[in-house]
Amino acid sequence: MDVTIPRPHWQRRLAQAWTQAPIAWLTGPRRAGKTVLAQQIPDAVFLNCDLPSVADRLVDPEEFYRSVRRPVVVFDEVHQLPDPSRLLKIAADAFPSLKVLATGSSTLAATRKFRDSLAGRKRVVELVPVLFDELEAFGVADLQDRLRRGGLPPVLLGAQDPEGFFPEWLDSYFARDVQELFHLEKRAAFLRVLHLVMRQSGGLLDVSKLAAAGEVSRPTVMHWLDIYEITHAIHTLRPFSGGGRREIVAQPKVYGFDTGLICHARGWDHLRPDDCGGLWEHLVLESLIAHGTLRVHYWRDKQHREVDFVVPRRGGAIDAIECKWRVTSLDGRGLKAFREHYPKGRNFIVAPIHGEPYERQVAGLTVSVVTPRDLQA
Repeated sequence: MDVTIPRPHWQRRLAQAWTQAPIAWLTGPRRAGKTVLAQQIPDAVFLNCDLPSVADRLVDPEEFYRSVRRPVVVFDEVHQLPDPSRLLKIAADAFPSLKVLATGSSTLAATRKFRDSLAGRKRVVELVPVLFDELEAFGVADLQDRLRRGGLPPVLLGAQDPEGFFPEWLDSYFARDVQELFHLEKRAAFLRVLHLVMRQSGGLLDVSKLAAAGEVSRPTVMHWLDIYEITHAIHTLRPFSGGGRREIVAQPKVYGFDTGLICHARGWDHLRPDDCGGLWEHLVLESLIAHGTLRVHYWRDKQHREVDFVVPRRGGAIDAIECKWRVTSLDGRGLKAFREHYPKGRNFIVAPIHGEPYERQVAGLTVSVVTPRDLQA
């Protein structure tokens, strides 16, 4: 159903990656649409690496590459091959004019099959659930529905009901993304802790409390958090600090990758206005990731004054980003406190506004009111 939906933002990201390196590594959570996006690449040889016949075809990589008559080769689920790093390295080194797209649901280094990091030969594009600026193309008119159902295309487009989809997604996630890479045995406990993380998504991470609630050890939780992040189930944000004694410097925040899964974990089948603000914050973070923003932090001091996201830029500037379901709900105390420490940078309120961005004064500061699509890296 989503095969014909154009996704120009991601096409541009891939094209940009190929200007910098011969290999584009398209990664992201399961069912986010990596395969569909890869199939939309024009004039490409598409190979489903789950198929034994494809592995047979690639036994001699040099012979295969010499036979290619198109400018792009797509290796979907490339980690299923016996030696994917060798295959990709040969393409980059011996056939540099060929563009290669490889997809997978984890960071490239997660699997022991990748004996080479492909440093200098690849650029990473992380696909996230359907973006705010893609909703019109996907036929979604109700933003609250996007927050509740999430941004995985099968659910967002109504092809599958969230109540049945997410338990199935979790089963597939553990079997395909976790078990194959990490060979874990404690399925129930692993998914129980993930469920707890999703319930607390967007909040400060307390590993000890998470371990106690999940009935596992603290080192186990730390290990599993690494796995959740490697497989794109969560995003971890570290606190930003320039050395101020009153700043929070150690405790990270953790965000679940999809608002639909978060709502499923919380048992929400409808949203109240207070629920939308936190979920909207997740959607803004997804847009920052989608735009290629490499460093996203949050800021908080010991007086509990906070800025949702801060993004270091060139020249020492730091953008401060507040996410608001309603523009008028920002009191500006956190933003003002942050600018007392870090005066250089732009201030944003990201809200679901209609029309063009505009500026307003908040706590004596000039703040640009924008939508997520305006947060370009």
